[in-house]
Amino acid sequence: VLHSRSMPEVTNTTQGSFYFILTGIPGFEASHIWISIPFCCLYTISIMGNTTILTVIRKEPSLHQPMYLFLSMLALTDLGLTLTTLPTVMQLLWFNVHEISFEACFAQFFFLHGFSFMESSVLLAMSFDRYVAICRPLHYASIITGEVIGKIGLAIICRCVLAVLPSLFLLKRLPFCRSHLLSHSYCLHQDMIRLVCADIRVNSWYGFALVLLIIVMDPLLIVLSYTFILKSILGTASWTERFRALNNCLSHVLAVLVLYVPMVGVSMTHRFAKHASPLVHVIMANIYLLAPPVMNPIIYSVKTKQIRQGVFNLLFQRKVY
Repeated sequence: VLHSRSMPEVTNTTQGSFYFILTGIPGFEASHIWISIPFCCLYTISIMGNTTILTVIRKEPSLHQPMYLFLSMLALTDLGLTLTTLPTVMQLLWFNVHEISFEACFAQFFFLHGFSFMESSVLLAMSFDRYVAICRPLHYASIITGEVIGKIGLAIICRCVLAVLPSLFLLKRLPFCRSHLLSHSYCLHQDMIRLVCADIRVNSWYGFALVLLIIVMDPLLIVLSYTFILKSILGTASWTERFRALNNCLSHVLAVLVLYVPMVGVSMTHRFAKHASPLVHVIMANIYLLAPPVMNPIIYSVKTKQIRQGVFNLLFQRKVY
């Protein structure tokens, strides 16, 4: 039994005693201590990897370029996403703490979805950077300036905050009258809205609009930018130049796949596989939230020579002049 309090049929969301109940790995509750080991390893890799990327870019003057400034934005976003889910996941697996207060759950919901949308926005900005670098190389320095990068970063923050806030307020005004048991170790909008006992059509339509804005529009714009990039690359005469240009884009392409494939999988699972095993939903959600923060530092460290060299210099305390 996860919760010993007697729950009323309808709970006023303004009551201070309101709690959501988090769920671990269904069917494996007795093995949570063992399951915590891989989770702990993944969180450690994510925190250390993204912190290392940020440190390398800050310390290496040669990396103070637009491409790496966008990469630092991606690392900050991944770090934020990791730190948002880590407390509830690890306290559940280590200490069997399932309760989360109403306010804490909504705060986690805001940051979790905000950083997730921010990751998509940063990848879109990085695709624009790659487009200008390859398709308009002579104008790259005049287009992608420090001021432009700052404005893009501010626009990304505003976009994500303004996208998540309405869904948070729309959900917060509704009464929760069903089971307070969530399906995950953290607070997802798709999961929380199932517990509402009121008309949720406005929430559903707004959620659908966000899906079109983030999950559909961003990848389409990224695909469009790469269409122009491929057209430009294929127009070059030298195969060496083509290979170099494609190799420069490979890290970004992998990062895009690592984000959007699990994101689409989670959305499809929640919408079209509602009666699937709870374990399926939990696995998909964990892949969606853990894959980008864990994989992105590995991808960029392996595929980007400058980052790889910077990590080597940092580890061995050497400076290349």
